[in-house]
Amino acid sequence: MFWTVTLSILQGCGEAAKLFFLTLLFALPLGLVVAFGSMNKWAPFRFLLRGKGTPGGARRALAAFRPISALTNLIVWVIRGTPLILQLIIIFYGPGMWFKANPWNAFSDGRMFACTLAFVINYACYFSVIYRGGIEGVPAGQREAGQVLGLTRSQIFFKVTLLQMVKRIVPPMSNEVITLVKDTSLARVIAITEITKAGEAFMKSAGITWPLFYTAVFYLAFVGILTILFHFIERKLSYFR
Repeated sequence: MFWTVTLSILQGCGEAAKLFFLTLLFALPLGLVVAFGSMNKWAPFRFLLRGKGTPGGARRALAAFRPISALTNLIVWVIRGTPLILQLIIIFYGPGMWFKANPWNAFSDGRMFACTLAFVINYACYFSVIYRGGIEGVPAGQREAGQVLGLTRSQIFFKVTLLQMVKRIVPPMSNEVITLVKDTSLARVIAITEITKAGEAFMKSAGITWPLFYTAVFYLAFVGILTILFHFIERKLSYFR
């Protein structure tokens, strides 16, 4: 019985690991794009301040309006303000209820595709806030020094800002990545057999409870490996001190 449970949970680990790595693969770069969008300073109505006389409050507000930043921040607010499990249910079941056809059936592994999409969108928004904090935490004098040296904006970002940002975001990023490991258990709501669902199945079929607690061992092992990895990364980045 022990080996039967172990093999079943290992299969669930495979699904959880697939979801984990796919989420990181797409959410990490997408989060940086979202961070750039939230910091975008394009203001199409800035020309309103060029008129004669002192502009009124409405004109100043309209001149300061940044549509890309506002839209991005609205999306991030909605995603961060609603539960991931709700987003997962909407993305998987929503199209079928609204359009009377489930697009996920077009994929060989449609459930995993939909689940990955929900996780990527959710974690990209969380990562974007961490990226933004890291970028804005780099002193402005660092960028100004790069300009004095004649570096372009892209060179300043990749050679000055990015390197210092990485050091700053490792602790909060590690926390989100570890949370992602545990959030993979939410995939069970759309019938993906991950670690928790694999252990729970034996509670219903065999009437035993220990497999559910046994799943904690696999989560702790997964998180333990990530903790060691992030500690190693932090030591490697200690040259900024």
